[in-house]
Amino acid sequence: MLDLTFETPKPKVIAGAKYDWELVIGMEIHAQVSSKSKLFSGASTQFGAEPNSNVSFVDAAMPGMLPVINEFCVEQAVRTGLGLKAEINLMSAFDRKNYFYPDLPQGYQISQLYHPIVGEGEVIVDMGPGIARKVRIERIHLEQDAGKSIHDMDPNMSFVDLNRTGVALMEIVSRPDIRGPEEAAAYVGKLRQILRYLGTCDGNMQNGNLRADVNVSVCRPGDYERYQETQDFSHLGTRCEIKNMNSMRFIQAAIEYEARRQIKILEEGGKVDQETRLYDPDKNETRSMRSKEEAHDYRYFPDPDLLPLEIEQAWVDDIKASLPELPDARKARYMADFGLTDYDASVLTAEVETAAYFEAVAEGRDGKMAANWVINELFGRLKKDDHDITTSPVTPAQLGGIVDLIAKGDISGKIAKDLFEIVYTEGGDPAAIVEARGMKQVTDTGAIEAAVDEVIAANPAQVEKAQANPKLAGWFVGQVMKVTGGKANPKAVNDIVLAKLGL
Repeated sequence: MLDLTFETPKPKVIAGAKYDWELVIGMEIHAQVSSKSKLFSGASTQFGAEPNSNVSFVDAAMPGMLPVINEFCVEQAVRTGLGLKAEINLMSAFDRKNYFYPDLPQGYQISQLYHPIVGEGEVIVDMGPGIARKVRIERIHLEQDAGKSIHDMDPNMSFVDLNRTGVALMEIVSRPDIRGPEEAAAYVGKLRQILRYLGTCDGNMQNGNLRADVNVSVCRPGDYERYQETQDFSHLGTRCEIKNMNSMRFIQAAIEYEARRQIKILEEGGKVDQETRLYDPDKNETRSMRSKEEAHDYRYFPDPDLLPLEIEQAWVDDIKASLPELPDARKARYMADFGLTDYDASVLTAEVETAAYFEAVAEGRDGKMAANWVINELFGRLKKDDHDITTSPVTPAQLGGIVDLIAKGDISGKIAKDLFEIVYTEGGDPAAIVEARGMKQVTDTGAIEAAVDEVIAANPAQVEKAQANPKLAGWFVGQVMKVTGGKANPKAVNDIVLAKLGL
């Protein structure tokens, strides 16, 4: 949506028993930094390794072990901030967030509360052609992940896997600008898309590499506008945080349930308690986890083992110069250069791998035709076979070869679909297959004219009908295509049929 104007979507309104209510949502996204080693140690971040095999002395909090900052993780955080048009803080600092949990060996988490590395930015969330929500980013800070407690391996004991301990996370905190469940899911999707384009997080929600904490509150119509005018949070309702969401569908369902739960409490004259809740997808409900902690509950203080982090503007500028083309810019280019619709451009830029595949097919060719073949033929077949673009049996070069044959007039659209099926199931060079199997389109007007004469001579009654009703001329085109085995050039057939019938 680069350099395009857009309308802001209307907020979601939920009808209670007595009043109408509006949703207000803010999100904290925990994105695992794409890095081979952890934030403060050289231990591997490999997913799926044997439990407790990726643990250094630093991660295990052995006495005398000191953290050492991973410069690449800092670079990834800066890259993310630049991709979100955010302010980069040349001076930041790490704090200790103190709490006890079995999978946190130090008894504290190293995070950034007071001086984060990235300041305010924004994300434009597309909600339809010409409609988008601008979500303001408040901050991005670096922190280390905790380990994982496992409770279902033994009826009497819990186990701890420290492999994730110390893995670098970016916590991306939004303002309460999201106004509905669909917007919340779309925001996570857009943020994931940008991170994947940047290469700073792989966005794998199944592996826990992208998790969302969702803050939900409700207010009466008009209250949100008063908050926007004054930035006074008292105009908004009390928020509850739903922790560790890793599914777009569950995020939407959890917000719907939580909003209705709060509305029921308020309409019955009760008070919503600020707390942290968990979502149970089996019961489709949220349940209380703990009362919401504030900063003072964690006894934050500057980490004495880490000096303030100072970076140079020249280094930030170098990172900025290396940024790839991001989704909004690429989408705008596809629409401008190839004449694609908003929808088609959105589909092709949804995943970085899809965009790269399309670029390879479209290079030096008709972009619109390339888009049609990628979206309609390739995607349809991949979905049927439960493949994605990364496991496509048809390479960009092969699909581009099919598009070339159509453009040159060597094959018709119908033959192209047969050729695509052969390439998809058997492989091979499209041009060679067309030659070897005699699939080349008949463009010799003499041969086509002979076929038209044959069909007309065999169907005098149909000739009379077509001359009385020119729309029936298409029947002759179909018959000629059948006689020629679908190889005749359809346009040439149509032109000759009309001429022979005197239409």
